[in-house]
Amino acid sequence: MAKLSVNINKIALIRNSRGSDQPNLLKVAMDCEEFGAEGITVHPRPDERHIKYSDIPILKDNVSTEFNIEGYPSERFMKLILESTPHQCTLVPDPPGALTSDTGWNTVKHKTQLKEIVKKLQDKGIRVSLFIDPIEEMLDGAKEIGTDRIEFYTGPFAHDFYEDKQGAIKAYTEAAKYCNKIGLGINAGHDLNLDNLNYFKNNIPGLLEVSIGHALVCDSLYYGLKNTIQMYQNELKRD
Repeated sequence: MAKLSVNINKIALIRNSRGSDQPNLLKVAMDCEEFGAEGITVHPRPDERHIKYSDIPILKDNVSTEFNIEGYPSERFMKLILESTPHQCTLVPDPPGALTSDTGWNTVKHKTQLKEIVKKLQDKGIRVSLFIDPIEEMLDGAKEIGTDRIEFYTGPFAHDFYEDKQGAIKAYTEAAKYCNKIGLGINAGHDLNLDNLNYFKNNIPGLLEVSIGHALVCDSLYYGLKNTIQMYQNELKRD
């Protein structure tokens, strides 16, 4: 079954808005694990508008499930990752001022750069995932780079889901089959929610992990954090 990793960026954003420690990021992360999450994801950005670099050592020392750190491989980010050694590092091609991750790597154009970065991380025992669009050429590039996994950018799927879910999933299903063929592990994330998660999971052979933050936190306002995590887990378990 695909694992659920909860992205806690939005929790940190709420905390930072008041300049205090409420909600307490570590407590929320540990509660997410207690409520059934199988991983915790964070994405520290250069402006630290949500996750702060100082949060990482505290989370690393206390997260008992899988710890996944996302980000653009700047010099500062790479230093953080190599020092903290999370279970997984998901590399994204975001420019410094990006509001959110909204495109995958061009693994052909950035092949040399990424190959060197991926090896550095793997040499420290860190599993590496590349944020990517469901395009065969980009998957071939990812394979040549040597990454362990790719993470499908699922924004376009989520956007088109309500109008034409079969059309929305088609490229992802074909790309997933190709990943299985060439030996790339599959993660996914961005705008997955209670409406579209089950359909996505059931049409992506070999899906290993989904990272969900914004929608899950929004749902928690209505259902509560414990109930919401279990609701997302049920969508991953349901055929």
